[in-house]
Amino acid sequence: MMEELVGLGAVTLLGVLEQAYFSLQVIYARRKYSVSPPATTGPPEFERVFRAQANCSEYFPIFITVLWLSGVFFSQGLSSVCGLLYLYGRFNYFRGYSESAQGRLAPLYFCAQILWILIGFSAVGIFLTICQVYLNMDLLQELCSILGLF
Repeated sequence: MMEELVGLGAVTLLGVLEQAYFSLQVIYARRKYSVSPPATTGPPEFERVFRAQANCSEYFPIFITVLWLSGVFFSQGLSSVCGLLYLYGRFNYFRGYSESAQGRLAPLYFCAQILWILIGFSAVGIFLTICQVYLNMDLLQELCSILGLF
């Protein structure tokens, strides 16, 4: 069972490390721009770093939830690849937003698309599992036999 979850675990760990990196960037920005906690306002350069980190943190629980749902009920491999793409997009989002407010938009849209894909995978996987477990119908196997794949 553990080998079936290693991809999801690795992506989760990378995600946690990425969040830690973003938090460290806020600490460095506080020092650089002399913004002491608990203040959250300061020069625009600081505020962009702060908002980028906050926005990434706000989406992290959604990402982790759909990553695991998709991986457990649909496909660990596809979900792990989507997770890596999402983390890459979030890194680009953070970097882009830190440089300019406009720089966040393309990575933001990319990450949103990845989240929707993971949500779709999760929904399909859960639906197929409900059909199999509670209705005793293997829709995927029936579809494959209709298409002549098995």
